[in-house]
Amino acid sequence: MAELQDVFVAGWDSYLSHRAVTFQQEKAARSIMDCRTSALGGHVEVCDECGHERISYNSCRDRHCPKCQTVRRDQWVQGRLDDLLDCPYFHVVFTVPECLNVLIRSNQDKAYAALFRASADTLLACSADPRHLGAKIGFTSVLHTSGQNLSYHPHIHTVICAGGIDSRGSWRQSKTKFFIPVKVLSRVFRGKLTDALKHLDLTVDGQDDPKRVADIIASAWEREWVVYAKRPFLDAACVVEYLGRYTHKTAISNSRILDAGKADVRFKWRDYRDGNKVKVMVLATEEFIRRFLMHVLPAGFMRIHHYGFLANNGKRERIGRLRRLCNMKPPATKKLTGLELACRLVGRDITKCPSCGCDLHAKPLPALLC
Repeated sequence: MAELQDVFVAGWDSYLSHRAVTFQQEKAARSIMDCRTSALGGHVEVCDECGHERISYNSCRDRHCPKCQTVRRDQWVQGRLDDLLDCPYFHVVFTVPECLNVLIRSNQDKAYAALFRASADTLLACSADPRHLGAKIGFTSVLHTSGQNLSYHPHIHTVICAGGIDSRGSWRQSKTKFFIPVKVLSRVFRGKLTDALKHLDLTVDGQDDPKRVADIIASAWEREWVVYAKRPFLDAACVVEYLGRYTHKTAISNSRILDAGKADVRFKWRDYRDGNKVKVMVLATEEFIRRFLMHVLPAGFMRIHHYGFLANNGKRERIGRLRRLCNMKPPATKKLTGLELACRLVGRDITKCPSCGCDLHAKPLPALLC
């Protein structure tokens, strides 16, 4: 089975010879190519009993590398277990009209921040309205920029507690169905994001063109926007499963890549417009790399944000008060250590020799300087 690393090894030099890339894109590409190779060094695991040796090379730990996200994802989810409340959760997706894509892609730092803020302000304002919930809610937002075929499709996934704190400090439970009509969310989100974009100094494809920027925003305003509310989660365990699937998702996973060569790449994708059918797409290797690099995030940009009573500042105290207020118990989910997570990932105890079952001892292996 081919991997993303194979795609970049096969086509990166050719791609770089006639295309300009940003520093962050090149950094991500080289990290993916070097991941778990001698270029990053590693260690030799030795069994003192039978003499068995196993070389393990270091991971690149780049957030765009699919090899490095599984354990990091599980560790992040373990840290979120203390935040869960014993109540239902909703899943809402904020998307933007396709005409805005060129503007967002050309101004990623500013536009992604505006996208987060507009979606969060929409939920906070609408849920505070007595006509809907009349309470302050808590939720986690995650930025995704890719579609199944690696197209540019910026959108925000949110996981929302089904209730909030009202003006008297009491817990107010939401209805079984989502408490805010999606049409209301769509209209408010459209207003907040277009207004935010109007007040930013934006370019289009690197060109300072205020008229074109204004025309794009005006065109987006005239369209109906889509906010999609999925069915509520059944329990806290489902929330953990969802967070694990989405928070550290890369543009494409290795499991979807079928074949990679210098000429083209074959990969699986799900066509949501055709009954969610799984299909196979073939792209020229350079086109595949171009599409993947569109989803490399700006340096230091956080793709996961927490809002309302789940905001990081003072969150532990607020969660504790809410649990006491509603007689909620923490989810009965066992936390695993980093080593336990790694063993679960590979399906065996990685500290034991595969030949005799005795303990392995690691010796450092320096990186190879090229």
